[in-house]
Amino acid sequence: MMISSFYNKYSRQLIWGVFCTLPILTFLAELLPSNNDIETWLPKDSDVRIVYDRFKAEFGAEEVVLVAVQEGLDRPLLVEATASRIESLPTVRQCWTPQRLKSILHEFKVEPAEIDNRLNGLLMNSEKNVAGILVLLSDTGIRNRAGTVQGIREKLEYNQLTGNEVQLAGAPVVIAELDRLGSQKSNKKFFIITLLISLCLLYYSFREWKKTLATLGLTIWAINLTTALIYLGGGEMNFILGALSVMVMVFTLAISIHVHHYVASCIDEPDPLAVALKIAWKPCVLATLTTTIGLFSLTVSEIGPVIQFGYAASVGTFVSLITGLGLTPAVLTLWPIDPKMVHSGGKRWNFQQCANWLIDHAGRVSIATIILVMTTGVGLFSLRTKIDPLDFLPAEGRVIQDVRAVQNNLTELDSIEAIVDFGDEEIPFIKKVEHIRKLETIIQQHPAVRHTMSLASFFPKQFPESPFETARLLSHAQSAHGDNDFTSDGERLWRISARISSDADLPQDQVYDELAVMIDDPNVILTGVAPLLRRAQNQIFTGFWESFSMAFVIITIVMIVSLRSIKAGLVAMVPNLTPICIVFGILGWYQIPIDIGIMMTASIALGIAVDGTFHFLVRYQSQFRLTRNSAQASRDSLLMTGEPIFTAAVITGAGMLALTLSNFVPTARFGYMMTSLLVAALVGDLVLLPCLLALRPKKSDDQNESDHTDSSQSSHDQQHTPHFLKQHQHGAKDQSGKAVA
Repeated sequence: MMISSFYNKYSRQLIWGVFCTLPILTFLAELLPSNNDIETWLPKDSDVRIVYDRFKAEFGAEEVVLVAVQEGLDRPLLVEATASRIESLPTVRQCWTPQRLKSILHEFKVEPAEIDNRLNGLLMNSEKNVAGILVLLSDTGIRNRAGTVQGIREKLEYNQLTGNEVQLAGAPVVIAELDRLGSQKSNKKFFIITLLISLCLLYYSFREWKKTLATLGLTIWAINLTTALIYLGGGEMNFILGALSVMVMVFTLAISIHVHHYVASCIDEPDPLAVALKIAWKPCVLATLTTTIGLFSLTVSEIGPVIQFGYAASVGTFVSLITGLGLTPAVLTLWPIDPKMVHSGGKRWNFQQCANWLIDHAGRVSIATIILVMTTGVGLFSLRTKIDPLDFLPAEGRVIQDVRAVQNNLTELDSIEAIVDFGDEEIPFIKKVEHIRKLETIIQQHPAVRHTMSLASFFPKQFPESPFETARLLSHAQSAHGDNDFTSDGERLWRISARISSDADLPQDQVYDELAVMIDDPNVILTGVAPLLRRAQNQIFTGFWESFSMAFVIITIVMIVSLRSIKAGLVAMVPNLTPICIVFGILGWYQIPIDIGIMMTASIALGIAVDGTFHFLVRYQSQFRLTRNSAQASRDSLLMTGEPIFTAAVITGAGMLALTLSNFVPTARFGYMMTSLLVAALVGDLVLLPCLLALRPKKSDDQNESDHTDSSQSSHDQQHTPHFLKQHQHGAKDQSGKAVA
């Protein structure tokens, strides 16, 4: 009664508090910055990250934008004017054009034929109809990639270079596009579609607009509260966290629907709200706990966005619990459920027929489901990983088309950087150049290497015999290229940039390993984006199994403790493997690679599946204490919890389908995966689990022994058994023995 008194007194204030704080939370949520830098995918203390950070510190971040101008070699004045305008941007450090490099190489006495050979595949193509402008970003430009790319496009438009006349490529272009596609603003339209779908399905379930709108409003409040907390905690938005809003919506709606159904099922009680909350709090809290475990297990990964998602989504689950379990009763107090609608509802009879059929055929259904799970689960052993930022972009999008065109006409975007350390020994400059050229020759022998570039690329093959001419060349090199492009630390460190062909059949990690073996020099360290992606790719697979195993073990322990039985806890975990085995097994069978977004859904799916399991098992325990008949208890529990479990899955699954319309590939894949996992979780929670429990053998001596110890608990359970279920239990006596035995 205290609970009902609280909500009768403060429900209006609670709802007004939600309404008044929503604009503030929305404002804070919009301030969350985006960061999709590739290097953030690994922790700062990892070995490859340390080496890459040293490379950036010595040579500057290798952030370039390559502009390809069609027929640009026939319009050198236009190319030079465009480069000068781009160079005027405060975010740009320097621009290289074919004409500028030709002039420099000519001053260095490089032969004309050799000049064309060195520029071919870098700033011009073999057909000599495409000119490239290599734009080097300043530190300011690196911090504002999106603004830099937009500024370059504006300069190109000013010079009337638009459409198919010009293409932009490079890491800043790709990252800026990832930021745009993965931003909250870009995904907002798909989120609105998700909300509209959920709104319609909620109304179909509730049959009352005020209650439907209020419930959806609570969901929006929970989403903005979660995002605002991430912002206040110093977090950043990335393309993985773009799915967080929909996930919080899933959790909040699921709890709200369960609470609503519990109140509706207790509508004939003197105090329906109090009775319903006494039934609902335990499965909701336990489900939130296990879901949080599943999400928090993602933090064992080394991949930055996955770790951030684990922390952020864990916060989101508790926000969902507070909103769904704490504020939904306020909505139901202000807009109570009409008993006439509950008693006149015709949906339950159809669900009762399904429940009776499942329990009647529990043995055959269990065998068929287990065969399905085991058959698809074999595919888990064939899972493989792949990570490529270009795969996150829509295939028909302008950016990916530009990148492919630049790769075909000019140069590759992927590179492996070799840092050569000459140490403290005094070595003549010319000797260093010769050594660098030998290393370049070795690197160029690899079939995946398209071309290399170093400071040696700016000198003639043979140095002039005159010391004066040689000194003049060295002076030109220093003034033209600065200290941080290809040499650093007083010419102790030299850099060789090897561009890797995208047409090569070899994966980057294999190219990296083979180059290390070919060079075989302890004074040469390989780094660049390729090793970062290589480590991230390995961590995807390792993190997939580590996070899932950690979540499964801890959730199993929680399940055993809550059920007070090792055997029951282990049996209850079998259905929770169903979505993993079915969905991820199919991915393995069809050789669909796992990326960052797909990998993290395994632990999330485990938490969501356990949600339904707890709601079912809590009722099963209560009904078994009443009936001492496992089949009867399983059917009764299915009748009471099956409909809200199914309704929550349908509403959230249909909402998730809206994400598949996104042009941002990780968001679309997340939508497909989560919808599939939600459907597969229904197979485990509403098919396999009830059937397995219905087959539980009956022990007469165990029954007699426990009659005395459970009498008081049974009396309590009988008091809080929903009215429709009491009627069903009385009616079940007239059914066939097969139905209740």
